[in-house]
Amino acid sequence: MLRGELINLLKEMPIFGGLKEDTLSFILDQCPEISVLRDEYFFQEDDRATSMYVLRQGRVVVLKSWLGRQCMLRELMSGDCFGEMALIDLYPRSAAVKALEDCVAMELSAETFFELYRKDLEAFSLIYMNIAREISRRLRDADEKLFTAAMENKVDESEAVLKSI
Repeated sequence: MLRGELINLLKEMPIFGGLKEDTLSFILDQCPEISVLRDEYFFQEDDRATSMYVLRQGRVVVLKSWLGRQCMLRELMSGDCFGEMALIDLYPRSAAVKALEDCVAMELSAETFFELYRKDLEAFSLIYMNIAREISRRLRDADEKLFTAAMENKVDESEAVLKSI
């Protein structure tokens, strides 16, 4: 893919929303491109975390371990990011990310963000705001799923109590 096409692609991705072309070009210069084959992992749950990824091509699934099994949390596609919590909380990976098809992603390390901070504080702040928005969207989605599951459980419990009376 030509550099101009790559920059245009980045402009369409939520995490890079509002950034200027020269900033996107700087980011491209800093970020290695990672290829992961179908059924391989970008990372595993509990791995050390020092970077996030922006999926340029392909689809991945986010998996969480539960009672010895991997359960799907969500599916992501081209334009989505993952692993961003690593840049915020510095904890190990909270989930695994597995390629559903051959994938290409940009790896944005903490060092890359530090270099951007030194070069362009406004762009650095904008990216972190975009990351915060993405995390907020995912938290809202998780809250809704948790609430729905809890309410369905309460309905089941109240029906059981009513039937036993």
